[in-house]
Amino acid sequence: MSVGSAQTGVTLIEVLVALLMFSIGILGVATLQLSALRHTDSALRSTHASFIAHDLLERIRANPDANYTLASLSQAPTSGNPDVPRDQDLFDFADQLRQMVGEDAKASVTVSGARVVISLDWSDARAQGDGAARQTMTLSSLTKSVQGTPP
Repeated sequence: MSVGSAQTGVTLIEVLVALLMFSIGILGVATLQLSALRHTDSALRSTHASFIAHDLLERIRANPDANYTLASLSQAPTSGNPDVPRDQDLFDFADQLRQMVGEDAKASVTVSGARVVISLDWSDARAQGDGAARQTMTLSSLTKSVQGTPP
């Protein structure tokens, strides 16, 4: 007489349930990775915008007598001119902004005495999806000494 042994293997249903649980976990990790990539791109664009604005601010400090006022990015020079530093600086600013942040970028530069205000605006649609709010950044600084106050 043979004695029946307890279950010795794994049933097909147990394998399928384990596979389903594993698949759900992998989908969650993939979704998390995609979200991280979108937000990393958003942070990279913000960082580039900040670097570009600071670069222009340093160029304005190096050439304080030129008028860098720019009402919109479309008014920036369409080609560089190394003989006129202001035109070259604004061309580089517009070109870099469009390349690094996107063609839909908007910018303005306001100069009032020694104070310079650089305002940037761009779409963050890649990180937030269609209909996303636009990102903005405003940088304000003194470019010259004002009665003994260092810039």
